[in-house]
Amino acid sequence: MKILIVNGPNLNLLGKRDTSHYGSKTLADIQMVLLRKAGDLGVELEFFQSNSEGEIVSFLQQKSTSASGIIINPGALTHYGLSLRDALCDSDLPIIEVHLSNIYSREEWRQKSVIAPICKGQIGGFSHKGYICALEIMVSELKGEDWG
Repeated sequence: MKILIVNGPNLNLLGKRDTSHYGSKTLADIQMVLLRKAGDLGVELEFFQSNSEGEIVSFLQQKSTSASGIIINPGALTHYGLSLRDALCDSDLPIIEVHLSNIYSREEWRQKSVIAPICKGQIGGFSHKGYICALEIMVSELKGEDWG
């Protein structure tokens, strides 16, 4: 089972940009934590980050056929990335949207996600821990596990 972990614009600057909203961990730090968790869960991860919506769309078109699910932090594309939304929808894979901050407690323009309606769910406001939760939930969902 392979899960794509996709990060959008400016997430390459994690650890440097506004740590009050995004935390102090770098994207590499988050990837290392996810790799350890993936090892525990017995799944493969493929990471991708770009500041370009077109590059993310191309990545999804190339890689989604060999993946089981997608975890994505679209960054600012959350609010207007319609070609990203289309590529995610066309993947026909389960998707979990992740945000380091709680987008609903921030500026009004950040409170709208064009991605959320096509996702199984959205996790936000828990810094890097949201990625870990998303990975655990995605694997459980893909295995058809019942949490009840």
